[in-house]
Amino acid sequence: MFDNLTSRLTGVIKTLRGEARLTESNIQDALREVRMALLEADVALPVVKDFIARVKEKAVGHEVMSSLTPGQALVEVVHQELIAIMGGEKVDLNLSTVPPAVILMAGLQGAGKTTSSGKLAKWLIDQKKKKVLLVSCDIYRPAAIHQLEILASQTGADFFPVKDGQKPGEIGAAALDYARRHHHDVMIVDTAGRLGIDEAMMQEISELEALLKPIETLFVVDAMQGQDAVNTAKAFSDALPLTGVILTKLDGDARGGAALSVKHITGKPIKFTGVAEKLTGLEAFYPDRMASRILGMGDVLGLIEEAHRNADQQEAEKLMKKMKSGKAFDLDDFKAQFQQMRNMGGMSALMDKLPAQLSQAAQNVKVDDKIISRTEGIINSMTKQERNKPEILKASRKRRIAAGAGVSVQEVNRLLAQFEQAKKMMKMMSKGGMSKMMRGLKGMLPRLH
Repeated sequence: MFDNLTSRLTGVIKTLRGEARLTESNIQDALREVRMALLEADVALPVVKDFIARVKEKAVGHEVMSSLTPGQALVEVVHQELIAIMGGEKVDLNLSTVPPAVILMAGLQGAGKTTSSGKLAKWLIDQKKKKVLLVSCDIYRPAAIHQLEILASQTGADFFPVKDGQKPGEIGAAALDYARRHHHDVMIVDTAGRLGIDEAMMQEISELEALLKPIETLFVVDAMQGQDAVNTAKAFSDALPLTGVILTKLDGDARGGAALSVKHITGKPIKFTGVAEKLTGLEAFYPDRMASRILGMGDVLGLIEEAHRNADQQEAEKLMKKMKSGKAFDLDDFKAQFQQMRNMGGMSALMDKLPAQLSQAAQNVKVDDKIISRTEGIINSMTKQERNKPEILKASRKRRIAAGAGVSVQEVNRLLAQFEQAKKMMKMMSKGGMSKMMRGLKGMLPRLH
């Protein structure tokens, strides 16, 4: 999502060279670049003006350490101000109340409230071991009620059934009583949205908020809306005592401006971001990590956490033991690595969290997660013997495999070439050569087009 912004900001490093101190004159062009980069990323103009003023104030007179170039010194200041503008410290979900802790979800129709309610339930169940009740007060869209019921069954949360003719206030009161009697830790309430701000919607959700007295009122906003997202957030913030924001669709083609603007405009912290369609695609928001990703430094901590959550640790340990014992890395192992990538959100999600210099290899390659499925299809078309001993794959076998997988023989050859590179990387890794393995990253990218 931040590709363009990242490339523009990291380019600032190259504009300043050989200065011992940052001055107003030598950073003028660099700050103009930063300003243009932020505006192109759909950051709200008042936010950009304030941000540039703060960076200029902190940067002018800033001594350049001998270990840094002037460009790196400016980026250090920009990094700190990016963290500050997005909230500074991570703000946790507040559940410190007599159960059930009520979480009210607010936002426009289509922003992802219902899906985010399900994801949040999944996060609370998996991460916090909470007993969760999902409640739908969206009586205008029967599909929304049914969707939330399905999400409840998929996440392991309980669902409060809605009776025909019930008003949102009646549903909320009955659900709260039910949650108390059945000892739920958390009750998540999905509310009705509209295509735009209107008085009836605001009145209804305000009455629900007064009735339920939620510990958290979270505004769900679509990052794809750009500056409109910020205007909508301001309107909801004025009408409701919001406690935080969930920014959805950060895995899409949004330019990222909402992530940098919404805290500054509303004064409310971003608590979660939606980063994938799957139910595990909700991440706690860390301003420092997001700032690092924007500046091309990656989010290695986030990547490690993702691996711990979603990667199969037993499979990883089994593979490492196999490699250390001297046994060959085969095509079944190769396929297993792609399955691990899918569990961690796919190739694009992994690359997004890698520092820019490590993901450089992927920049000229179209990273399409569908290609992972095609890779698996080719390997699945092989016999067990062929997967264990790829060296036996001659022309006739390759033609059979290509026909079975519905691809060309050239694609089978490309896969085998990538496998050989991956095999070398795994050998380096088993011997502790992590830096060598990283340099070989490009070879492991599936380029079947």
